[in-house]
Amino acid sequence: MEDDESPFSGGNGYEPRRGDPFERHVAWARRHTRTLISGLTALSVFALAMTGIYSVGPGEQGVVRTMGRETGKSGPGLHYRVPLVQDADVVNVEQIRRLEVGFRGDKREENEALMITGDENIVEAQMIVQYRVADPSKYLFRLEEPEAALRAAAEVALRSMIGRTGIDEVITTGREKVQEDTFASLQRLMDDYESGLTITEVKLQVVDAPDQVKDAFHDVVRAREEKEKLMNQARGYQADVIPRARGEARKLEREAEGYKEERVLRARGDAARFDASVREYKKAERVTRARLHLEAMERVLVGVEKKVIVDSRASNGVLPFLPLTGSAPIGGQAAQQPAAPTAPAPGAK
Repeated sequence: MEDDESPFSGGNGYEPRRGDPFERHVAWARRHTRTLISGLTALSVFALAMTGIYSVGPGEQGVVRTMGRETGKSGPGLHYRVPLVQDADVVNVEQIRRLEVGFRGDKREENEALMITGDENIVEAQMIVQYRVADPSKYLFRLEEPEAALRAAAEVALRSMIGRTGIDEVITTGREKVQEDTFASLQRLMDDYESGLTITEVKLQVVDAPDQVKDAFHDVVRAREEKEKLMNQARGYQADVIPRARGEARKLEREAEGYKEERVLRARGDAARFDASVREYKKAERVTRARLHLEAMERVLVGVEKKVIVDSRASNGVLPFLPLTGSAPIGGQAAQQPAAPTAPAPGAK
């Protein structure tokens, strides 16, 4: 029958049945197949070409690779690469990145944190490393995992520095030096690796004894701090007393020198006076002897109220004595009284 014939009619192609919308669309598509293919191809090429546009933001740098090999770099702005032939990697070269050693957030990493000091003690050390990408090419192509290499290098540098330092110094006064040495060692390692990374800061966080011995260690530290305190007080007392004692010693020395000068000058004066007396004595020995005798007697007897004169040459062994002390004026009653006899001279008969 005519209705049971196939829609495909021999070599004349597909002939749609009248009144069937789907059949009409298929027929239209067959008539415009070449046009559709051309349009789709052009649209695909345009979409592929548009994928070659990329942007580089402020503080970033692009690295262009052609067939896998670096062929150029691009700065901030819009750029184009050939799709399927070129690739572009954009790296932020101004961002300060952070790496944690010995901990992750609030969690400790004991395998990284426990380290041996130079005096064979164990400390728990945590450190933060801040860095940035200085050379995007080396950062992208020299190391497979730059952050992992940086973490391993940071741990090696820190262990090396702590292994050269005693536990007391690491925990107290030597922290700054350990940080500085670790910074220099880590940067040197990353330069040797050609990582393209620049270390901006290394900061120690927790450096302490393990929890098992922390209390005992802190007791030792407090005792040493008390010792240092007492030593500082002793040094302060020493600094106060010694200058004062030196000042007193200089004062005594000056007083002794003054006394010495005084005694020397007085001795020289006495010697000069004696020399003068000797010269005068030689000129008139008798008169000078009498004068010296009288001057000596005057100095000796000036404070004596009762004076007894003994002279064996006196007649009858009795020397008349006139008490002048407290006597009345001449012509008075006391002057009219006869002189009292003196005691017999020794040896008188």
